[in-house]
Amino acid sequence: MDLDTVTEIRSARELDGWRPGDAWLAGGTFLFSEPQPHLTRLLDLSDMGWAPLEVTDRGLEIAATCTVAELARFVPPAGWTAVRPATGPSLVEQCCHSFVASFKIWTMATVGGNICNALPAGPMISLTAALEGTATLVAPDGARRFVPVADVVTGVGTTVLSDGELLRSVTLPTSALRSTTAFRQASLYPVGRSGALLIGRLDPLEGSLTLTVTASTVRPVQLRFGRVPDAGTLAAAVAEAIPAQAYVDDVHGLPAWRRHMTRRLAEEIRRELEEGTR
Repeated sequence: MDLDTVTEIRSARELDGWRPGDAWLAGGTFLFSEPQPHLTRLLDLSDMGWAPLEVTDRGLEIAATCTVAELARFVPPAGWTAVRPATGPSLVEQCCHSFVASFKIWTMATVGGNICNALPAGPMISLTAALEGTATLVAPDGARRFVPVADVVTGVGTTVLSDGELLRSVTLPTSALRSTTAFRQASLYPVGRSGALLIGRLDPLEGSLTLTVTASTVRPVQLRFGRVPDAGTLAAAVAEAIPAQAYVDDVHGLPAWRRHMTRRLAEEIRRELEEGTR
């Protein structure tokens, strides 16, 4: 779609200060998908030269400009069972395919853009929140702050980002990457947008379970247990953590259906991870 209010596209390297009407441009798959009458200038991040993916002593650093295709092709080190399981598709593959998008979107859409759009069905939110990702946010004056991805999204289309603040990268810690995970996703249609997407993560050392709920809720919800709980404990925890008004209500699923699927998928994850501990 043509953005007829935009009069300038400038490299982010040449930024002369943030001003009203500016927007960061990464892949642009969302920016160019609908009218943006409030925008007058786009600041292009594509030539910033950030390495898409970098294995460090802390874990995996994912640049905001890393595309879905680049992430899907990533071959992780041995031992990172969360993203390199012995059998079956990896958590990265499952989340990438949750886009239900063509290869053209995969080669342009970015991890950072998906997180910053803050749509409930954003699978990069699901992936990075479930793996305890920490977002590095950079203000126009260069000041940095570090926020858990699960706390970056505050509602449908809203985040903690202040005016002009940029998501630079997301770091996934090695401890989470070495976990055992279980993935469940539900949609009203075989190729529809996610109506519920849940990821369970079992810590191999502590035996603790973290359940991350996305897509069905207006923002990510995480439940933590010292060990895999029984069915009743899990059901009660989900009911308490997610009140009725926290479920999304749109054409992709009514709140009652999303609540039902969240509880059903949570129990499926609990059973799968419990079996894995035996």
